[in-house]
Amino acid sequence: MKEKFNGVLLHIGSLPSEYGVGALSEGAFSFVDFLADAKVDFWQTLPLSPTSFGDSPYQSPSAFAGNPYFIDINTLVKRGLLTENEAKRAKTKSLDYAEIFNSRYDVLRLAFKRFQKNSDYLKFLENNEYWLDDFALFMALKVKNGFSSFDTWEKDERRRDTLSDEKIAALQDECDFWRFLQFEFYRELTALKDYAKSKNVALIGDIPIYVAYDSADVWAHPEIFRLDKNMRPKEVAGVPPDYFSADGQLWGNPLYDWKKQQADGFLWWHHRLLHQLQFFDKIRIDHFRAFESYYAVPYGATTAKIGRWVKGVGTKIFDGLDLDGRIIAEDLGIITDKVRRLVKRTGFPGMKVFQFAFDGKSDNEHLPENVKYNTVYYTGTHDNDTLKGWYDAQGDGTKEYVKKTLGATDENVFDKVFKKVMRSRAKFVIVPMQDYLLQGSEARMNTPGTNDGNWKYVLPKNYAKVKNRIRKYVRNRCSNSRAKNK
Repeated sequence: MKEKFNGVLLHIGSLPSEYGVGALSEGAFSFVDFLADAKVDFWQTLPLSPTSFGDSPYQSPSAFAGNPYFIDINTLVKRGLLTENEAKRAKTKSLDYAEIFNSRYDVLRLAFKRFQKNSDYLKFLENNEYWLDDFALFMALKVKNGFSSFDTWEKDERRRDTLSDEKIAALQDECDFWRFLQFEFYRELTALKDYAKSKNVALIGDIPIYVAYDSADVWAHPEIFRLDKNMRPKEVAGVPPDYFSADGQLWGNPLYDWKKQQADGFLWWHHRLLHQLQFFDKIRIDHFRAFESYYAVPYGATTAKIGRWVKGVGTKIFDGLDLDGRIIAEDLGIITDKVRRLVKRTGFPGMKVFQFAFDGKSDNEHLPENVKYNTVYYTGTHDNDTLKGWYDAQGDGTKEYVKKTLGATDENVFDKVFKKVMRSRAKFVIVPMQDYLLQGSEARMNTPGTNDGNWKYVLPKNYAKVKNRIRKYVRNRCSNSRAKNK
């Protein structure tokens, strides 16, 4: 019998917390305990990278750094780096990123002042020098310049290689603060991974294929991106108009110069992948289809209506890496036969989504009966409405089609969904926690193409009430091999 596994999708930041945003804390350990008791094999999260304006984890100032918001304040108290009264300054009643930004760093600076460098810290600096020093310097300059975009800084600050030794020296104390934050973040993430492993729960991370323009990566390595002499993108990333968006999606990320990256053996990308795989058992690569061909929009365009498809780098980027089945290819969106062939050549499992199955075509590859084995099958993703929100929004015709496909009634339709996806041939089935909780559209994580109200979902404190429900659904997923063998 082929192995089959199940998982739950929930962002670290969505864990309930007295500090507004979830953290790598006792709450995360408790969630692992819940998953283990529910017989869940995988915990998938969103990117854990720092966020910037817009709060999206898919638009980060670093492809390597972790989000300081996820550092656990209570852990810092226990380690004597903060007092309880100081910690109270970071408390907030809701997930308000502006409020967190305005209060959190002041508290973290207090912890930094008490921190004593030790051998673990020095080893971390040594092992992460290839990205950490540039990131710390970039963030120090961000602070100096009021967090403005690097292309507005003083001329000699706009590129890493034109920055004077004098300016670097003057910023070392601030750089040390940002190094400290990364040490703390990755110390806590490592502890969480080790604990999850002890409970036979494996972690799935997530990396966007692109990086933000205003990032340490573009600032320090402009040569690997398609930029002009003024450090501006020649073209930017997006996707063309489709059924869901008349204007397409204009992401604005700079595009890679694949020829230059190939010349050095894709060193930056290899560093990026291997860095993430230290902390996750698997990683999902968002917008994987861009390795086959990517959509390029002229810089300065206001929509993605005008653009062109450009041939990508293919599978060359993975040559020489022993990835051992640890990559998930997000192959959703505009998928051609060429994209399908590329994903098949890699051997990576692709993705299918139950909500995409009901276009009336019997050969729809998202229908449970059509899903192939080497697949990660989702009821929905962070970019979709919740399962209940999606179903409630459908017209009567689609609802009847769903019920007919599942052999369901109005009363048991969601029960039938979970049973159907679990019994599919997919090797992996992953369900967002919002779906297991039967939450509606108010619990949606993100609506693509919008800027307000996203990334703010917080898990209810009584989430454990669905433990037995999950155990019931995963019973036939053949999870007897468990996470240690995945």
